Amino acid sequence: MAARNAAVAAQGQWTDPDGIRRPSGEVHGWEPGRNETVCGLSLSRSRLQRFPHVSWADVQPESGRHADEVAVVCRRCAAGLGARRDERRWTRTNPRP
Repeated sequence: MAARNAAVAAQGQWTDPDGIRRPSGEVHGWEPGRNETVCGLSLSRSRLQRFPHVSWADVQPESGRHADEVAVVCRRCAAGLGARRDERRWTRTNPRP
């Protein structure tokens, strides 16, 4: 499932100074209208809270927008939503002769 307009489901929440709910803890990608995350977790069984007003791009640590309290970004959801594995360059540490 390649959801381009993914929102966020998270384990916890915090309230910013403006009084708006923001995700905290472990965050997952979630497409509104579905009962599961991009990686396949059931929202109700996993007790994840929905944040339809927060986009997936806003909770990435690189963006810094709503990622203040985010501890872990689900790797499977990130891969399902287009994250690349080669963000860190590959280097050979022990080259063969």
